[in-house]
Amino acid sequence: MTENDAKLLEQLREQFDFGPYPKTPLDVDPKTFPSKLYINNLITAYYLRNQKVIHSQSRTILDVGCGSGFTSLILAEANPEAKIIGIDISEKSIELAQKRAEYYNKQEQCEFFVLSVDDIPSLSWEFDYINCDEVLYLLPDPLQALQVFKQKLKPSGIIRANLHSAAQRVDMFNLQKFFSMLGFMDKNIDDNDIDVALQVIHSLQDNVPAKKTTWSPNYEKDPAVKKEFFLCNYLLKGDKGYNINQMFDLLRQSDLEFIRMVDWRQWQWLNLFKEPDNLPVVLGVGLVEKSPEEQLRIFELLSPIHRLLDFWCGHPGEGEGFVPVSQWSNQDWYSAIIHLHPQFNTEKVRTGLRNACRTLQDFTISDYVPIAGGVPTSIDVTIAACLLPPLLESPQSLGSLIERWKTLRPINLATLEPTTDAEAFDVLKSTLTGLEAYGYVLLERA
Repeated sequence: MTENDAKLLEQLREQFDFGPYPKTPLDVDPKTFPSKLYINNLITAYYLRNQKVIHSQSRTILDVGCGSGFTSLILAEANPEAKIIGIDISEKSIELAQKRAEYYNKQEQCEFFVLSVDDIPSLSWEFDYINCDEVLYLLPDPLQALQVFKQKLKPSGIIRANLHSAAQRVDMFNLQKFFSMLGFMDKNIDDNDIDVALQVIHSLQDNVPAKKTTWSPNYEKDPAVKKEFFLCNYLLKGDKGYNINQMFDLLRQSDLEFIRMVDWRQWQWLNLFKEPDNLPVVLGVGLVEKSPEEQLRIFELLSPIHRLLDFWCGHPGEGEGFVPVSQWSNQDWYSAIIHLHPQFNTEKVRTGLRNACRTLQDFTISDYVPIAGGVPTSIDVTIAACLLPPLLESPQSLGSLIERWKTLRPINLATLEPTTDAEAFDVLKSTLTGLEAYGYVLLERA
């Protein structure tokens, strides 16, 4: 580690001792963040890579840069039988993380240590999952960090990491450079510095592009929010931006295999066009066959809306090849096991389903775990009544669901003839294919 690298890490340690991140109060329940629970459930990433459902029993998770421990608590809640190891260079942050775990009686499941990334090899565990959320872009050498993670990752393990987007965050980086010119980045920040920086922002015209795209008066309504915003944005030391190609270069150099963007549904370049099925020839021929990297780069160039380049990766060649659901044969369907994603197995879902059945209204599944990029996803109430009650109890075969459908819809409403197995199969296959594409159900092929 160079002298400058060591200086930066010390500045970061002092900054996060002064303002531990996130500033989430201890009494904020992780159960109120269903989307975060969904992302941080091991099942989500493992299914995307292998089309198989795993369980958290005996799994070990490393939370790198755990800060005040809120993400560690999310990981513990989403994976109740897993062991969570949180590390951070900030002693104050680790103290808060330990208090948070005690508050929710998770102290046996979660352990915390004041450690840097360079210290990870000294840990006695190997990890099924390494979570490095909102950290990698701050480190002096992200490549070295990924290589360290890889050393402690089990062969089938998965890493979740993210980088700041150079394109989406360009105005924030410009303001950081401006504050650096004013001397803020060369000192330990205190409350007075934050107040002075706020005066600088107030002094700018509201139509100045950098202020217009980065600032909101809401950030100063709560002193805690103001402090966190300035420390994690305008005055954030070591912050760096990357594009998709640079992200993939890091993975290639660290010999890690890209799996999927964490918010993959919101990176579909075809959705940027008015008529995805009727593209100009130059687009239809030239772009559809592009690699995942190239397709993500296309989205980034046309719509740089994502603050984070948030991705999953793992050891090369360790993913289990599988046939996409859209290419399954009828035999595949009849031999499949159908699971409801566990983050939907809540009392809130059960109550919502009962209400939909009582009022004969469509069941809007996206209201319970909004994972489809803000797009409402609804199910016909009869289909919801067919699929969800048994799936809330246990995984099901398609055959059992077909029999249930024929009980609920014994007559084909179009023909007034008895519903056949083939008709029930077509309805359920179409519905399950759509729900699997969004991530609501998980389909295991025998």
